[in-house]
Amino acid sequence: MRHNSLLRSALLTLVLGTSFSPRTASGQAEGTVSPSGGGDRHGHTVPAPVLRAETTSAAISVDGILNEGDWLRAIPATGFRQSQPVDGDPSTQRTEIRLLFDSDALYVGARMYDSLGAAGVRTRLVRRDQFTDSDWIELIFDTFHDHIGRTRFAVNPSGVRQDGGVAASFADPSWDPVWDAATRIDSLGWTAEFRIPFSQLRFPAGRDQVWGLQIWRTVSRLNETSMWSYWSTSEAGGPQRFGHVEGIEIMGTPRRLELAPYVVAGSRLRTGGNPADPFRDNTEMTSRFGTDLKYLVTSNLTLSATVNPDFGQVEVDPAVVNLSAFETFFPERRPFFIEGAGAFSFGGFNCYFCSNVSSMSLVFTRRIGRSPQGALPSEAEFADVPEATSILGAAKLTGRTAGGMTIGVLNAVTARETAPFRTPGDVHGTQVVEPLSNYLVGRAKQDFRNGDITVGGIVTSVTRGLGGDALLRDRLPTHAEAVGVDWNVQWGGRSHSFFGNLVTTNASGDPAAMLRLQQSSARYFQRPDRGNGGNGLFSDALDSTATHLRGYGGYARVARNSGNWLWETHVNFRSPGFESNDLGFNTRSDYVWMGGNVVRNIPTPGGWYRSLWLSLGGQQQYNFDGDLTDRQFQANVSGQLLNYWNFGTFIIHRPEVLDDRATRGGPVVSRARSTFLSSFLSTDSRRAVSLNLNASRNRAGDGGFSHSLSLGTTFRPAPNISLQLSPSWNQSRSTAQFVQSVPDPTRTEFFGTRYVFSDTRQTTVSMNTRLNITFTPNATLELFAQPFISSVDFQRFKEFARPRTLDRVVYGEDIGTITPQRNAKGDITSYQVDPDGNGSAESFSINNPDFVFRSLRGNAVLRWEYRPGATLFLVWTQNRSDSDPFTGNFTFRSPGGSLFGRNPENVFQIKASYWLNL
Repeated sequence: MRHNSLLRSALLTLVLGTSFSPRTASGQAEGTVSPSGGGDRHGHTVPAPVLRAETTSAAISVDGILNEGDWLRAIPATGFRQSQPVDGDPSTQRTEIRLLFDSDALYVGARMYDSLGAAGVRTRLVRRDQFTDSDWIELIFDTFHDHIGRTRFAVNPSGVRQDGGVAASFADPSWDPVWDAATRIDSLGWTAEFRIPFSQLRFPAGRDQVWGLQIWRTVSRLNETSMWSYWSTSEAGGPQRFGHVEGIEIMGTPRRLELAPYVVAGSRLRTGGNPADPFRDNTEMTSRFGTDLKYLVTSNLTLSATVNPDFGQVEVDPAVVNLSAFETFFPERRPFFIEGAGAFSFGGFNCYFCSNVSSMSLVFTRRIGRSPQGALPSEAEFADVPEATSILGAAKLTGRTAGGMTIGVLNAVTARETAPFRTPGDVHGTQVVEPLSNYLVGRAKQDFRNGDITVGGIVTSVTRGLGGDALLRDRLPTHAEAVGVDWNVQWGGRSHSFFGNLVTTNASGDPAAMLRLQQSSARYFQRPDRGNGGNGLFSDALDSTATHLRGYGGYARVARNSGNWLWETHVNFRSPGFESNDLGFNTRSDYVWMGGNVVRNIPTPGGWYRSLWLSLGGQQQYNFDGDLTDRQFQANVSGQLLNYWNFGTFIIHRPEVLDDRATRGGPVVSRARSTFLSSFLSTDSRRAVSLNLNASRNRAGDGGFSHSLSLGTTFRPAPNISLQLSPSWNQSRSTAQFVQSVPDPTRTEFFGTRYVFSDTRQTTVSMNTRLNITFTPNATLELFAQPFISSVDFQRFKEFARPRTLDRVVYGEDIGTITPQRNAKGDITSYQVDPDGNGSAESFSINNPDFVFRSLRGNAVLRWEYRPGATLFLVWTQNRSDSDPFTGNFTFRSPGGSLFGRNPENVFQIKASYWLNL
């Protein structure tokens, strides 16, 4: 009954609350304008411009020179209007776009006039798909003309290409089709020619095609963005407001098969290490090969597969120090899983302003090929555990059916991994550390009423061949599933929307594995003051004999998406038994979250600004026992100044609330009130030197605080060189950092356990450094390096005096005694605590948790697309690190010398792929 009342309260908040909706990168809201009369035969509420594509009579040479006769007879798209800086005014620079086609490809001829001629053109040379401040011409096709899809092609005057999407709901920047573009700068401005093979596009079956089209032009020196099919910045836009392309005829069947075989050779060089480790090889040589495949099943369905994939060119993850009980999130970077990821997206979380809440995230592909999860025997002294699980193969089917259904199916198989080990008695053995596993995702979305209504579903499954290995069966579910539905209903010309999703999950396995899930930081079923629950259809209670864990979750949002006044109200919930981490990413269950915002959007310039965004709102959260675990009130002001500098500041105030996670499985305590303030300022990014400053301050009512400062600096000494330096500093003090729990029957208020906390002072300094050198649009050198130092000093060990309060008592000050224990060097290695002096409580020991961690990691990637679709990579990756135990004093230099003198690990790889279109 308590659960039902919480959900009813959340749904009432959804109906009665207030909120707002996201904007696109260019500042305008996406959606549809309210009817203003008129319309056209394609169902648009506002008549749309039309561009007719003409057939070619001779071959088109893609050289950036529009000198073929066919370009002269094609009628151009003109009449562009500004989105910024003066919304709705005619573009100050004339633009002409023409379309041609033959049996194999679509051709785009673009003439961008500039009143200053060549002197007015601004351009930079970067690698493909990177954004840079430059002139651009961009075409976005809705090839199914369903008022949903976006397939994007863009180029700047230096010939840098950008592309994204395959008729998905949003353009997917990971998609890298094989197409050509060439540009020229001349006395009139600049020109561009595209050749886009029909084999790279997805469209309905049939000869005669009608596509949606939007064209955007950016004039960098004027900071002017203009569009062909106009909607204002205060209206909803998107594919339903696109113009039309008519006249395209698909004469034949595009080529169906693409192969991209690869070969890679590499070496790993180490220094140092334990000489007694029999598995450490300081020099390793490797070689392997594999292939990627794409097969066009129909004109709108694509099968992609990879066999023995390699991801050696992927950038390394940055270093972090995580003192929480929750997993650190790192984004997916591997090309096979990034490309087409939009077809599998589910459970997106939209908000104008919110914090401490997450989306459903049912598909987190970094689970596929993750580090082995199995345990080694307790007696193992040395072992050779693989860094990652091998992916034997993966395949996905993506596209759109003739009936308007978008589908995505992904299946991947990972190998059974073993680790040889040796015991102190020189006994050798082998332990399975990851079972043979299968990962499956099925996703479908059906749209109705020209995309105003979208309804979809998803199924995920992970199946593991655990066999009879007891260590694996005690840790991992045998199988895990999730089933969900989602919807997006828009009305009023898409000015309003109701978006949401519902999901159920199941994990099944041996009781020991299920007990691990019940006791994990996501739910803490073992918390002794939890309300009584059960494990019927959905799990809600600690049960050491259970063989399954089931739960449900959902999100819903009602919002106004266009206009100068915007609002939103939303609710997000996860039942205690919700568990999706076998293929998804879920750090917390057992909550009902609700919030809302009201927003004033001012897109037109004023006396000192070009645009303003002001929001005011709040949110709160309960667990399923009815405890208030979060509440906040927030305000935000952001915008752009007349000099094109961007700014923003927001403030969040949180009152004192209960905390059901602080004791990590113990009773509920309280969390102090706090006030958080954050501001940013960024200069005009078009300049050769641009800055981005971020500063924040948090002050808690119990004396805790945090301060952070980061400065992003971008230097562009030449059009093809970019250097980014991003130093950051963070210092924080916590008065309630969990340390450990100690059984003690005298501690009756906490059900026979002492939960030890401490003050901590943490200082972290890092600097992300990126240097990009672009030789040609197809040849780049990218370097990334991150020096990182973090120190944590634990002081004043303590415990909470009573549950559900902020009261704490410090050992050696308020209660008992605490005595440091030192080694021969004088370092404090541990503390001996007698919690009640001469009382009956047993004394206990705390290992000194102080440390300083330092690392230097980075990689260099030389990338050359030596022919369309075929790439050569030269990769160097280095990682070195050290740590000082027993001290939390921040210092750049370790006792053993500079970090640059630490023993590094170097990995060198050369990878070559070749593209075949059959």
